[in-house]
Amino acid sequence: MTYQQLEALKGKRILITGGAGFIGSNLCEMLLKSSNVVCLDNFSTGKIENIKPFLSISNFTLIEGDIRNFVDCQNACKNIDYVLHQAALGSVPRSIIDPITTNEVNISGFLNMLVASKDAGVKRFIYAASSSTYGDHKALPKTEDVIGKPLSPYAITKYVNELYAEIFYNTYKFDTIGLRYFNVFGKRQDPDGAYAAVIPKFVKQLINHESPVINGDGSYSRDFTYINNVVQMNINALTIENKKALNTIYNVAYGQRTTLLELVHLLKDYLSDFDSEIKNIEIKHTNNRIGDIPHSLASIDKAKQLLNYHPKYDISTGLKEAISWYWEHLR
Repeated sequence: MTYQQLEALKGKRILITGGAGFIGSNLCEMLLKSSNVVCLDNFSTGKIENIKPFLSISNFTLIEGDIRNFVDCQNACKNIDYVLHQAALGSVPRSIIDPITTNEVNISGFLNMLVASKDAGVKRFIYAASSSTYGDHKALPKTEDVIGKPLSPYAITKYVNELYAEIFYNTYKFDTIGLRYFNVFGKRQDPDGAYAAVIPKFVKQLINHESPVINGDGSYSRDFTYINNVVQMNINALTIENKKALNTIYNVAYGQRTTLLELVHLLKDYLSDFDSEIKNIEIKHTNNRIGDIPHSLASIDKAKQLLNYHPKYDISTGLKEAISWYWEHLR
Protein backbone atom coordinates (compact mmCIF):
# COMPACT_ATOMS: atom_id res chain seq x y z
CA MET A 1 0.00 0.00 0.00
CA THR A 2 1.14 3.54 -0.66
CA TYR A 3 1.27 6.14 2.10
CA GLN A 4 -1.83 7.81 0.65
CA GLN A 5 -3.76 4.53 0.71
CA LEU A 6 -2.67 3.82 4.29
CA GLU A 7 -3.91 7.23 5.33
CA ALA A 8 -7.21 6.79 3.48
CA LEU A 9 -7.87 3.51 5.30
CA LYS A 10 -6.48 4.49 8.69
CA GLY A 11 -8.92 3.56 11.42
CA LYS A 12 -11.53 2.23 8.98
CA ARG A 13 -13.36 -0.99 9.83
CA ILE A 14 -13.03 -3.47 6.98
CA LEU A 15 -14.88 -6.79 6.89
CA ILE A 16 -13.16 -9.57 4.96
CA THR A 17 -15.42 -12.56 4.37
CA GLY A 18 -13.48 -15.77 3.87
CA GLY A 19 -10.66 -14.01 5.72
CA ALA A 20 -9.06 -17.27 6.82
CA GLY A 21 -8.73 -18.45 3.23
CA PHE A 22 -5.84 -18.05 0.84
CA ILE A 23 -6.68 -14.65 -0.65
CA GLY A 24 -8.58 -13.43 2.40
CA SER A 25 -5.70 -14.02 4.82
CA ASN A 26 -3.29 -12.14 2.56
CA LEU A 27 -5.74 -9.22 2.50
CA CYS A 28 -6.02 -9.35 6.30
CA GLU A 29 -2.25 -9.22 6.64
CA MET A 30 -1.92 -6.13 4.46
CA LEU A 31 -4.90 -4.20 5.82
CA LEU A 32 -3.93 -4.73 9.47
CA LYS A 33 -1.14 -2.21 8.83
CA SER A 34 -3.68 0.61 8.87
CA SER A 35 -7.23 -0.60 9.47
CA ASN A 36 -9.45 -2.45 11.91
CA VAL A 37 -10.01 -5.81 10.25
CA VAL A 38 -12.97 -8.10 10.90
CA CYS A 39 -12.65 -11.63 9.51
CA LEU A 40 -15.78 -13.73 8.90
CA ASP A 41 -15.17 -17.39 8.14
CA ASN A 42 -16.83 -20.76 8.76
CA PHE A 43 -13.55 -22.66 8.17
CA SER A 44 -15.06 -24.95 5.56
CA THR A 45 -12.09 -24.22 3.31
CA GLY A 46 -10.25 -21.52 5.28
CA LYS A 47 -7.73 -22.49 7.94
CA ILE A 48 -7.13 -21.11 11.41
CA GLU A 49 -3.39 -21.42 10.73
CA ASN A 50 -3.70 -18.73 8.06
CA ILE A 51 -4.83 -16.12 10.57
CA LYS A 52 -3.14 -17.41 13.74
CA PRO A 53 -0.50 -14.63 13.68
CA PHE A 54 -3.30 -12.02 13.66
CA LEU A 55 -5.33 -13.31 16.63
CA SER A 56 -3.22 -11.42 19.17
CA ILE A 57 -3.35 -8.12 17.25
CA SER A 58 -5.73 -5.58 18.84
CA ASN A 59 -7.20 -4.32 15.54
CA PHE A 60 -8.12 -7.83 14.35
CA THR A 61 -11.49 -9.46 15.12
CA LEU A 62 -12.48 -13.01 14.18
CA ILE A 63 -16.14 -13.91 13.77
CA GLU A 64 -16.82 -17.58 13.15
CA GLY A 65 -19.94 -17.65 11.01
CA ASP A 66 -21.47 -18.70 7.72
CA ILE A 67 -22.57 -16.38 4.91
CA ARG A 68 -25.51 -18.74 4.30
CA ASN A 69 -26.83 -17.55 7.68
CA PHE A 70 -28.25 -14.04 7.27
CA VAL A 71 -27.96 -13.27 11.00
CA ASP A 72 -24.22 -14.03 10.85
CA CYS A 73 -23.92 -11.60 7.94
CA GLN A 74 -25.85 -8.91 9.84
CA ASN A 75 -23.65 -9.32 12.92
CA ALA A 76 -20.45 -9.17 10.88
CA CYS A 77 -21.55 -5.99 9.05
CA LYS A 78 -22.20 -3.91 12.19
CA ASN A 79 -20.21 -0.65 12.12
CA ILE A 80 -18.30 -1.74 9.01
CA ASP A 81 -17.03 0.85 6.50
CA TYR A 82 -15.98 -1.46 3.67
CA VAL A 83 -16.49 -5.11 2.74
CA LEU A 84 -14.07 -7.31 0.83
CA HIS A 85 -16.21 -10.33 0.00
CA GLN A 86 -13.89 -13.27 -0.67
CA ALA A 87 -16.00 -16.08 0.83
CA ALA A 88 -17.07 -18.63 -1.78
CA LEU A 89 -16.85 -22.26 -2.71
CA GLY A 90 -14.28 -22.30 -5.50
CA SER A 91 -13.43 -25.08 -7.96
CA VAL A 92 -15.13 -26.03 -11.20
CA PRO A 93 -14.94 -29.80 -10.46
CA ARG A 94 -16.49 -29.38 -7.01
CA SER A 95 -19.40 -27.41 -8.52
CA ILE A 96 -20.01 -30.18 -11.05
CA ILE A 97 -20.10 -32.82 -8.31
CA ASP A 98 -22.16 -30.71 -5.88
CA PRO A 99 -23.91 -27.80 -7.64
CA ILE A 100 -26.43 -27.32 -4.82
CA THR A 101 -23.89 -26.39 -2.14
CA THR A 102 -21.95 -24.24 -4.60
CA ASN A 103 -25.17 -22.37 -5.39
CA GLU A 104 -26.10 -21.94 -1.72
CA VAL A 105 -22.73 -20.45 -0.80
CA ASN A 106 -21.92 -18.47 -3.92
CA ILE A 107 -25.37 -17.09 -4.74
CA SER A 108 -27.52 -17.20 -1.58
CA GLY A 109 -24.51 -16.34 0.59
CA PHE A 110 -23.53 -13.52 -1.75
CA LEU A 111 -27.05 -12.07 -1.67
CA ASN A 112 -27.09 -12.30 2.14
CA MET A 113 -23.88 -10.29 2.26
CA LEU A 114 -25.16 -7.69 -0.21
CA VAL A 115 -28.35 -7.11 1.76
CA ALA A 116 -26.61 -7.07 5.15
CA SER A 117 -23.97 -4.64 3.84
CA LYS A 118 -26.52 -2.32 2.27
CA ASP A 119 -28.69 -2.32 5.40
CA ALA A 120 -25.66 -1.59 7.61
CA GLY A 121 -24.64 1.43 5.52
CA VAL A 122 -21.41 -0.05 4.18
CA LYS A 123 -19.72 2.51 1.91
CA ARG A 124 -18.34 0.11 -0.70
CA PHE A 125 -18.59 -3.63 -1.40
CA ILE A 126 -15.65 -5.22 -3.25
CA TYR A 127 -16.23 -8.82 -4.28
CA ALA A 128 -14.32 -11.70 -5.81
CA ALA A 129 -15.63 -12.41 -9.28
CA SER A 130 -14.05 -14.99 -11.58
CA SER A 131 -12.48 -15.41 -15.00
CA SER A 132 -14.68 -18.51 -15.35
CA THR A 133 -17.45 -16.06 -16.32
CA TYR A 134 -15.91 -15.80 -19.80
CA GLY A 135 -17.10 -19.36 -20.44
CA ASP A 136 -16.97 -20.52 -24.04
CA HIS A 137 -15.95 -17.11 -25.42
CA LYS A 138 -12.81 -17.94 -27.38
CA ALA A 139 -11.27 -14.55 -28.25
CA LEU A 140 -8.09 -13.52 -26.45
CA PRO A 141 -7.35 -11.43 -24.50
CA LYS A 142 -10.51 -11.38 -22.41
CA THR A 143 -12.11 -7.95 -22.08
CA GLU A 144 -14.66 -7.25 -19.38
CA ASP A 145 -17.59 -6.36 -21.65
CA VAL A 146 -17.61 -9.57 -23.75
CA ILE A 147 -18.39 -12.97 -22.21
CA GLY A 148 -19.63 -16.33 -23.46
CA LYS A 149 -21.89 -19.02 -22.02
CA PRO A 150 -20.81 -20.50 -18.65
CA LEU A 151 -19.21 -23.96 -18.74
CA SER A 152 -19.85 -25.02 -15.14
CA PRO A 153 -22.20 -24.42 -12.20
CA TYR A 154 -19.38 -22.48 -10.51
CA ALA A 155 -19.14 -20.11 -13.49
CA ILE A 156 -22.91 -19.55 -13.37
CA THR A 157 -22.76 -18.60 -9.68
CA LYS A 158 -19.99 -16.06 -10.23
CA TYR A 159 -21.84 -14.47 -13.14
CA VAL A 160 -25.00 -14.21 -11.05
CA ASN A 161 -22.93 -12.31 -8.45
CA GLU A 162 -22.14 -9.69 -11.08
CA LEU A 163 -25.80 -9.41 -12.06
CA TYR A 164 -26.87 -8.95 -8.43
CA ALA A 165 -24.21 -6.30 -7.86
CA GLU A 166 -25.43 -4.35 -10.88
CA ILE A 167 -29.03 -4.55 -9.69
CA PHE A 168 -28.06 -3.34 -6.21
CA TYR A 169 -26.51 -0.21 -7.68
CA ASN A 170 -29.37 0.45 -10.09
CA THR A 171 -32.02 -0.15 -7.43
CA TYR A 172 -30.40 0.98 -4.16
CA LYS A 173 -27.38 3.05 -5.31
CA PHE A 174 -25.19 0.63 -3.36
CA ASP A 175 -21.59 0.88 -4.62
CA THR A 176 -19.77 -2.30 -5.64
CA ILE A 177 -16.68 -3.36 -7.59
CA GLY A 178 -16.26 -6.88 -8.97
CA LEU A 179 -12.78 -8.34 -9.47
CA ARG A 180 -12.50 -11.20 -11.94
CA TYR A 181 -9.56 -13.18 -10.59
CA PHE A 182 -7.39 -15.08 -13.06
CA ASN A 183 -5.65 -18.16 -11.56
CA VAL A 184 -4.29 -16.60 -8.40
CA PHE A 185 -1.33 -18.26 -6.66
CA GLY A 186 0.97 -17.55 -3.73
CA LYS A 187 1.67 -18.12 -0.04
CA ARG A 188 -0.99 -19.86 2.07
CA GLN A 189 -2.65 -21.48 -0.96
CA ASP A 190 -3.63 -24.99 0.12
CA PRO A 191 -1.93 -27.79 -1.88
CA ASP A 192 -4.08 -30.54 -0.36
CA GLY A 193 -7.53 -31.84 -1.15
CA ALA A 194 -9.31 -32.97 -4.27
CA TYR A 195 -9.79 -29.42 -5.56
CA ALA A 196 -6.35 -27.97 -4.90
CA ALA A 197 -5.17 -25.29 -7.31
CA VAL A 198 -2.63 -26.47 -9.84
CA ILE A 199 0.47 -24.55 -8.69
CA PRO A 200 0.58 -25.57 -4.99
CA LYS A 201 -0.47 -29.09 -5.97
CA PHE A 202 2.39 -29.42 -8.47
CA VAL A 203 4.86 -27.83 -6.04
CA LYS A 204 4.01 -30.29 -3.27
CA GLN A 205 4.24 -33.24 -5.66
CA LEU A 206 7.65 -32.14 -6.89
CA ILE A 207 8.94 -31.50 -3.36
CA ASN A 208 7.87 -35.07 -2.51
CA HIS A 209 9.57 -36.38 -5.69
CA GLU A 210 6.21 -37.34 -7.20
CA SER A 211 5.33 -36.85 -10.86
CA PRO A 212 2.99 -33.90 -11.49
CA VAL A 213 -0.02 -34.93 -13.57
CA ILE A 214 -1.13 -32.50 -16.27
CA ASN A 215 -4.70 -32.64 -17.56
CA GLY A 216 -4.38 -32.97 -21.34
CA ASP A 217 -1.22 -32.48 -23.37
CA GLY A 218 -0.14 -29.39 -21.45
CA SER A 219 -1.06 -26.90 -24.16
CA TYR A 220 -3.90 -25.35 -22.15
CA SER A 221 -2.80 -21.92 -20.93
CA ARG A 222 -3.62 -19.60 -18.05
CA ASP A 223 -2.95 -16.04 -16.96
CA PHE A 224 -1.35 -16.96 -13.64
CA THR A 225 -1.59 -14.07 -11.18
CA TYR A 226 0.56 -13.67 -8.08
CA ILE A 227 -1.26 -12.90 -4.82
CA ASN A 228 0.51 -9.55 -4.29
CA ASN A 229 -1.04 -8.26 -7.53
CA VAL A 230 -4.46 -9.30 -6.25
CA VAL A 231 -3.91 -7.56 -2.91
CA GLN A 232 -2.84 -4.40 -4.76
CA MET A 233 -6.02 -4.51 -6.86
CA ASN A 234 -8.26 -4.86 -3.80
CA ILE A 235 -6.56 -1.96 -2.03
CA ASN A 236 -6.92 0.18 -5.16
CA ALA A 237 -10.60 -0.74 -5.37
CA LEU A 238 -11.10 0.28 -1.74
CA THR A 239 -9.37 3.63 -2.03
CA ILE A 240 -10.12 4.87 -5.56
CA GLU A 241 -11.94 8.20 -5.46
CA ASN A 242 -13.00 8.35 -9.11
CA LYS A 243 -16.75 7.63 -9.13
CA LYS A 244 -16.47 6.38 -12.72
CA ALA A 245 -14.40 3.47 -11.41
CA LEU A 246 -17.27 2.14 -9.28
CA ASN A 247 -20.09 -0.29 -10.09
CA THR A 248 -18.30 -2.24 -12.75
CA ILE A 249 -16.09 -5.31 -13.24
CA TYR A 250 -12.31 -5.58 -13.64
CA ASN A 251 -9.94 -8.33 -14.69
CA VAL A 252 -7.31 -9.07 -12.07
CA ALA A 253 -4.35 -10.65 -13.81
CA TYR A 254 -0.87 -9.94 -15.09
CA GLY A 255 -1.77 -10.07 -18.78
CA GLN A 256 0.59 -12.90 -19.72
CA ARG A 257 -0.23 -16.46 -20.81
CA THR A 258 1.64 -19.57 -19.64
CA THR A 259 0.90 -23.14 -20.74
CA LEU A 260 0.66 -25.88 -18.15
CA LEU A 261 3.72 -27.54 -19.64
CA GLU A 262 5.71 -24.31 -19.41
CA LEU A 263 4.51 -23.92 -15.82
CA VAL A 264 5.76 -27.34 -14.75
CA HIS A 265 9.14 -26.73 -16.35
CA LEU A 266 9.43 -23.41 -14.49
CA LEU A 267 8.50 -25.10 -11.21
CA LYS A 268 11.06 -27.86 -11.74
CA ASP A 269 13.71 -25.31 -12.62
CA TYR A 270 13.13 -23.08 -9.58
CA LEU A 271 12.66 -25.97 -7.13
CA SER A 272 15.85 -27.62 -8.34
CA ASP A 273 17.74 -24.72 -6.72
CA PHE A 274 16.66 -26.27 -3.40
CA ASP A 275 16.83 -29.94 -4.49
CA SER A 276 18.73 -30.83 -7.68
CA GLU A 277 16.93 -34.19 -8.05
CA ILE A 278 13.65 -32.41 -8.83
CA LYS A 279 14.91 -31.48 -12.28
CA ASN A 280 14.76 -35.15 -13.35
CA ILE A 281 11.21 -35.91 -12.19
CA GLU A 282 8.98 -37.20 -15.00
CA ILE A 283 5.81 -35.34 -16.01
CA LYS A 284 2.64 -37.40 -16.51
CA HIS A 285 -0.54 -36.63 -18.44
CA THR A 286 -4.22 -37.54 -18.09
CA ASN A 287 -7.51 -36.49 -19.72
CA ASN A 288 -8.74 -32.91 -19.80
CA ARG A 289 -11.23 -32.01 -17.07
CA ILE A 290 -14.90 -31.35 -17.84
CA GLY A 291 -15.71 -27.64 -17.65
CA ASP A 292 -12.15 -26.41 -18.12
CA ILE A 293 -11.60 -23.63 -20.64
CA PRO A 294 -8.63 -24.20 -23.00
CA HIS A 295 -7.03 -20.77 -22.76
CA SER A 296 -7.23 -17.75 -20.54
CA LEU A 297 -5.57 -14.37 -21.00
CA ALA A 298 -6.77 -11.08 -19.57
CA SER A 299 -6.73 -7.57 -20.84
CA ILE A 300 -5.90 -5.35 -17.87
CA ASP A 301 -6.26 -2.07 -19.76
CA LYS A 302 -9.49 -1.13 -17.98
CA ALA A 303 -7.96 -1.70 -14.54
CA LYS A 304 -4.88 0.31 -15.47
CA GLN A 305 -6.98 3.19 -16.71
CA LEU A 306 -9.62 3.40 -13.99
CA LEU A 307 -8.05 1.75 -10.92
CA ASN A 308 -4.40 2.69 -11.45
CA TYR A 309 -3.53 -1.03 -11.43
CA HIS A 310 0.07 -1.78 -12.37
CA PRO A 311 0.96 -5.37 -11.40
CA LYS A 312 4.56 -5.79 -10.27
CA TYR A 313 4.79 -9.59 -10.29
CA ASP A 314 4.96 -11.60 -13.50
CA ILE A 315 4.80 -15.42 -13.45
CA SER A 316 8.54 -15.80 -12.93
CA THR A 317 8.88 -13.29 -10.08
CA GLY A 318 5.75 -14.56 -8.38
CA LEU A 319 6.75 -18.22 -8.63
CA LYS A 320 10.16 -17.56 -7.09
CA GLU A 321 8.55 -15.90 -4.06
CA ALA A 322 5.82 -18.53 -3.77
CA ILE A 323 8.27 -21.43 -4.04
CA SER A 324 10.45 -20.01 -1.26
CA TRP A 325 7.38 -19.94 0.99
CA TYR A 326 6.28 -23.45 -0.03
CA TRP A 327 9.75 -24.88 0.46
CA GLU A 328 9.70 -23.60 4.03
CA HIS A 329 6.15 -24.74 4.81
CA LEU A 330 5.54 -27.98 2.87
CA ARG A 331 8.56 -30.07 3.72
